[in-house]
Amino acid sequence: MTNCYMLTNPDAQESAVNLYRFLCSLKGKGILSGQQECPRNKTNGREFSYIKEVSGQLPAILGLDYIENDFEGVNERAQIWHGKGGIVSICWHWGIPPYGIGYPSSQKSIDMEELLTPDTALYQGLLENLDQTAKALSVLRDANIPVLWRPLHEFDGAWFWWGKGGAEAFKKLWRLMYERFTHIHGLNNLIWVLGYSHEMHEGWYPGDAYVDCIGGDAYTEGIHEELYHWILKQTDKLMPVCHHENGPLPEPGLLSAKHVDWCWFLTWHTIYIHEQNSADYVRYVYNHPYVITLDKLKKIFV
Repeated sequence: MTNCYMLTNPDAQESAVNLYRFLCSLKGKGILSGQQECPRNKTNGREFSYIKEVSGQLPAILGLDYIENDFEGVNERAQIWHGKGGIVSICWHWGIPPYGIGYPSSQKSIDMEELLTPDTALYQGLLENLDQTAKALSVLRDANIPVLWRPLHEFDGAWFWWGKGGAEAFKKLWRLMYERFTHIHGLNNLIWVLGYSHEMHEGWYPGDAYVDCIGGDAYTEGIHEELYHWILKQTDKLMPVCHHENGPLPEPGLLSAKHVDWCWFLTWHTIYIHEQNSADYVRYVYNHPYVITLDKLKKIFV
């Protein structure tokens, strides 16, 4: 098996290499806490204030989203969070041309063959989108901020355009993004996170040369032991495995007892933290010795 401590990008920045080594070292020792912000609020205050209020803690990971091309705002919040000692994760609800930006556009259908065929208008629009986003990510690269980059999430479901064309089209798109961001734009601060849906469809893995972390989304209660072990089987490469998105928080004691070694969880924004988790349970999870909060992170990862 490939050494977990090696990123796919041999030119990765030292800050990304160090973060990746830290992620690899956590297996069986603890789980990083994470919370996605609500992009409509243009601030992570709502969800984070609630967690702080009920638990006295803050998550180790801030989840951000380049949705609606909020590049400047997301980058600003990423830099602030990094300055506090936290880890930055960014996803992208990518609205594909010619349908515009935003969540509804990300759920449209498009001719993937034409989109991925060089010299077509759709392909040129695709490259323009990629280059625009790469420019935004380069701001964080230049600030020496490593990013858990998790694009094209839940690809094996049927709800986002990047998954509607099937597995082969998705893999081609993932590789195109990886090659362009890494070898043309030199985004050496990215840790590439592949996030399956809960449906566990085979045949979508784009290859070991393009993935640093692997994970799955699940919005039901439990530690999702079956999903965890299924994800492990998608590759022989040793890498961190994350609970890529969640609603209910996983039970830390069960994770440890059953050796379900999610590297991190990332609770979705708005209603999920307070409607799918009681205040007492949030307090319990965020103060559990197996869970790494922002304060703990700053003590063990410098």
